[in-house]
Amino acid sequence: MSHQFSLAYLTIPGCPPPEQTYIAGRSGYDFVSLRPIYMGLPGEPNFALAENKEMLLQTKRALADTGVKLLDIELARIYDGVDPKRYLPAMEVAAELGGRHVLSSIWTSDRNFYIEKFAEVCDLAKSFGLTVELEYVPIASVNNLAGALDVLNTIKRDNAGLMIDIHHFHRARNKPEELDAVPREWFRFVHLCDAPEEIPTEKEEMTRILREARLYVGEEGGIDVASIVNRIPEVPYSIELPNLKRMKEMGFAEHAFRCIEAAKQYLAAHPRG
Repeated sequence: MSHQFSLAYLTIPGCPPPEQTYIAGRSGYDFVSLRPIYMGLPGEPNFALAENKEMLLQTKRALADTGVKLLDIELARIYDGVDPKRYLPAMEVAAELGGRHVLSSIWTSDRNFYIEKFAEVCDLAKSFGLTVELEYVPIASVNNLAGALDVLNTIKRDNAGLMIDIHHFHRARNKPEELDAVPREWFRFVHLCDAPEEIPTEKEEMTRILREARLYVGEEGGIDVASIVNRIPEVPYSIELPNLKRMKEMGFAEHAFRCIEAAKQYLAAHPRG
């Protein structure tokens, strides 16, 4: 079975969308996962394509040149006081580039607020033919499978889904068999990586690994990746594997290539039962 792979922005953070797309094409990825929503994090470059027509044109050209498709855009965060309409320009860009999904996560503990705003993101995305995939993150407010399913079961939007990140799944101590109860149509892609088996007890260390020290799939075998992905339908694997040390040592392109090669080898060695 031939798997499909996407190169996620955080694997090579700071790489502009056109260059990210060319690297994805040369490395054998089918898709690219871009970040055209500027989050204003310290040191983060602004790749808001809606405000940068030249970069948008270059990205469009890169997609056409390589045959790589846009899988998803990120990150439509739900946080205190957010107005989901701020994500409209990026959604329009995603639709223009042939994208399929918008990635979202929840960073406020006010349940009434985040239910309302996540539903609004879904409704806005629907007008562009996009789905919205909710990702739970161990350092965010919605930080485990139960929390994400609560949101999806409450809002009941047909374009809303669940995006499992292998790192986050493991850190939340979720069990692969818990995925059996999730409607199959909620799975549209998965974030692939590996990490040390030991789950950090300190939030700072959890955050450090999450943001800059993830491992190639199967490298240490800290996470039983196969047991998780084999409970999920065959969907594209978006490789989200930030490792700042390796990226500095070998550059964007070589790191991206090693990510997909490791994933291919691992999945070939662990076929679906």
